[in-house]
Amino acid sequence: MVLTGASGGIGIAITRALCAAGAQVLAVARHQESLRLLLDLYPQNLCWVAADLTFLSDRRKVLAAAEAIGGINLLINAAGVNHFAMLEQLDDSDINAMLAVNISAPICLTKLLLPLLKQADSAMVVNVGSTYGSIGYPGYASYCATKFALRGFSEALRRELADTRVGVLYVAPRATRTAMNSPAAQALNDALKSSVDDPQAVANAVIHAIAGDRRDLYLGWPERFFVRLNSLLPNLVDRGLRKQLPLIRRLSEKPENETPKP
Repeated sequence: MVLTGASGGIGIAITRALCAAGAQVLAVARHQESLRLLLDLYPQNLCWVAADLTFLSDRRKVLAAAEAIGGINLLINAAGVNHFAMLEQLDDSDINAMLAVNISAPICLTKLLLPLLKQADSAMVVNVGSTYGSIGYPGYASYCATKFALRGFSEALRRELADTRVGVLYVAPRATRTAMNSPAAQALNDALKSSVDDPQAVANAVIHAIAGDRRDLYLGWPERFFVRLNSLLPNLVDRGLRKQLPLIRRLSEKPENETPKP
């Protein structure tokens, strides 16, 4: 299997669980440091592929590695970047990075690996999105745009592959305890008393959903409720989020650097 974003919190947790179960994992990440312990623990199961998936040449490296192990039956697109900031505070480079990593890269990598996945007796593409792929949240406008797009891509691709042996699972975690959370984002979660999940709990839920051949997985309560509420009564959600807007504006004024999302 191929797992992107393997050096992030959720990515590492998924890698650990899959290797412990005996799976052969091609872990795709730009940096190896956070994977070293797992590489030492599971030398027969885990292989690191250094790649920046925004480049075609690096995506081809992933394809070559997948072909070298005899093919794959699972692709987990978990790489991403995020910024907590009002739209006017973002540089164009920040926006372009989110678009490239969060949506262009997984679409292009999936396209490249799809012929290999179709050769398997049964295969799956897993796209790790976010609750913010269903709820537009102030301070995350560009990030929401990429996750809404990933959710739409997952839905359309699932229908496109309905007559094949390749399934598509869309995963929507809520806030998770990972390095993606800037101090400002953590402060917002604390101020709103938002629940924050452990990466291993998210990873376990993802693996369970894969085993159950699920089509989507929305994590957390009341987040699942708010996803549904936003689709039925968006004006009600508008009013609730407007009350939070002064807090969001104040906290988003803190500078934030781009960080990897698991």
